[in-house]
Amino acid sequence: MRPPEASPLLTDLYQLTMLQAYHLEGMEATAVFEFFVRRLPPSRNFLVAAGLEQVLDFLEGLAFTPEEIDALRGLGGFRDAFLRALEDLRFRGDVHALPEGTPFFPGEPVLRVTAPLPQAQLVETRLINLLHFQILVASKAARVVLAAPGKTLVDFGLRRAHGAEAGLLAARAGYLAGLSGTSTVLAGVRFGIPVFGTMAHSFVQAHESEAAAFEAFARAWPENAVLLIDTYDTEAAAHRVAALVPRLRASGVRVRGVRIDSGDLAAHAAAVRRILDAAGLDDVRIFASGNLDEAALARLLAAGAPIDGFGVGTRLDTSADAPSLDCAYKLQEYDGVPRRKRSEGKATLPGRKQVFRRFDDEGRPMEDVVGLEEEDLEGTPLLVPVMRAGRRLFPAPSLDEIRARTLEAMDRLPPALRSLDPAPAYPVRVSPRLAELARQVDARTARSANRDTPGIRTPAEPESRKELF
Repeated sequence: MRPPEASPLLTDLYQLTMLQAYHLEGMEATAVFEFFVRRLPPSRNFLVAAGLEQVLDFLEGLAFTPEEIDALRGLGGFRDAFLRALEDLRFRGDVHALPEGTPFFPGEPVLRVTAPLPQAQLVETRLINLLHFQILVASKAARVVLAAPGKTLVDFGLRRAHGAEAGLLAARAGYLAGLSGTSTVLAGVRFGIPVFGTMAHSFVQAHESEAAAFEAFARAWPENAVLLIDTYDTEAAAHRVAALVPRLRASGVRVRGVRIDSGDLAAHAAAVRRILDAAGLDDVRIFASGNLDEAALARLLAAGAPIDGFGVGTRLDTSADAPSLDCAYKLQEYDGVPRRKRSEGKATLPGRKQVFRRFDDEGRPMEDVVGLEEEDLEGTPLLVPVMRAGRRLFPAPSLDEIRARTLEAMDRLPPALRSLDPAPAYPVRVSPRLAELARQVDARTARSANRDTPGIRTPAEPESRKELF
């Protein structure tokens, strides 16, 4: 049986109930859906596009197995003619998207799907699931990278990630956004991410003495030993390392570093650095971990803590300070007619859209304009075609290529956006043509509603941009 994450049954039931209704009505004309984020979490100045490669993999493999169709039959309510139609369902649509690693802002389409309505509808839940999570973690990881430039930064979060796939994709998203690597072995194997590992307190406790544990581990890993020194007494352990390393080096064993995982990390790191330096071990690095995030890293470095690298785990993989995004995948056009949702606080803009980014003379983003796809507006169009007729247009870039692109894009952001402190909102405006189209759609919807429900008055057409959006 294939992995559950590849199954089209990994969806909300209402996707399939709608599909049966579409099937009965013969509604198979082309639909356009767009994924976007409505607003930034309070602690984010920008978001980072991520998850596109997994989306494309899912779309290319979309199909129902006989076992999955039998499972739907067992739920009851699905008609045989509809279930037979699912046997031939494949994704045959087009996809436009922001390249992974692109910084983006609220209200901007991140991904657009153009496909027959049943295909575009069915994939909604899984696409949101894949994009939301990696955007969430990549955007958190970007802040970690900005907080500790030049430091070794490792994802340590698998054990507290919300499931196996979350742990793997968090490692990918973190590396994409600039982390140095991960402790998750399968992520290293699957995605080519550098893997890092030290030792646990249990290894020290299992030996009769701390010194014996250190020597056994170093001899097991003679080229890459990093010793955990806070099981009992951090400074005492540092003295043991200082006494042990010269003897190990004489036999060709190299201790690359020590790790501190508890207590006052700044104070311990300073004391350990003094002990190691006094023993002539200035090349032994100090690595710290223990419930860290970008704010903790910024405080440690501002205090002058002599720490060379950090393991960032729980708070990264769960994006603890902002564990969800207000994001959506909404219908913007059907059968050639622009569509618009007007729900209070959740209004959308109609039609196929593009994001045009303007840069200043130094190459820094200065303004985005959301316009219609066919508009010729000033700036660089950000959405690019990535899939046509259900097949990728280009080979998947390597994760290292995506990571390099992400770091370059982050480096070009205005300084205020790169800060951990809240910045003034980056300017994103709507083109006049798009705003006018929204008004036309509202007027058409109002006329249709008045025809369908005589005697019931619909609200007046909004006049202001605020009312529209």
